[in-house]
Amino acid sequence: MYFQRIMKSMKEYLDVIKACGLFAGVEAGEAEAMLGCLGARKLQRRKGEYIFHAGERAESMGILLAGNAFVVHESFWGDRHIVTRLHPGQLFAESFACTPGAVLNVGIVADTPVTAMLLDVRRVLTTCPSGCAFHQRVIRNLLSVLAAKNLDFNEKLTHMGQRTTRQKVLSYLSAEAMRQRRAAFEIPFSRKQLADYLTVDRSALSSELSKLQNEGVLSFHKNHFELLEHTDF
Repeated sequence: MYFQRIMKSMKEYLDVIKACGLFAGVEAGEAEAMLGCLGARKLQRRKGEYIFHAGERAESMGILLAGNAFVVHESFWGDRHIVTRLHPGQLFAESFACTPGAVLNVGIVADTPVTAMLLDVRRVLTTCPSGCAFHQRVIRNLLSVLAAKNLDFNEKLTHMGQRTTRQKVLSYLSAEAMRQRRAAFEIPFSRKQLADYLTVDRSALSSELSKLQNEGVLSFHKNHFELLEHTDF
């Protein structure tokens, strides 16, 4: 009965679940069979509400099914910096959940109304009695996801390690252009969100973008950017 309830509530999100890196190479029927095995449960949050708070012990990892959310770091005094933006199909809190006793040092907050699925990490890491091959595949996929997240984090450190706001902005936009393989692209952040992500002052960011546009280095409108010429950092 529990498995049937889980499948009924998750059915409409099956394509998103299959697209998640955790289930890469897992067939639809296999993914359906695994949800009950992994202790899947669904939750919903309104914009501004938290899925996880910093300071909590994470015993579950999550998959965003609908909407967008941010991974944020908040100081004792309430200062907030965006670590990354989450889209449907992406995992979150997996590194903390896979580390016994680890306490979250970031929060997961909804940027829009969101639907997410939580998976019991103990069930993910422990194969079921039948030793099904697709469960072993999920464990291998989890390792790949963790490795990719580590690369993303190192890239952000590269941006933040630049000395000036100008250099941080150009480092980030250059990386986005190369990732998207075109000079014109959209970024997933508003101005305030980009300032938080790069840990720079919002007014300083806006001023630097205007200077870069006036210099003919780039053009932009809202979150659409186009890089126009090579610039030495």
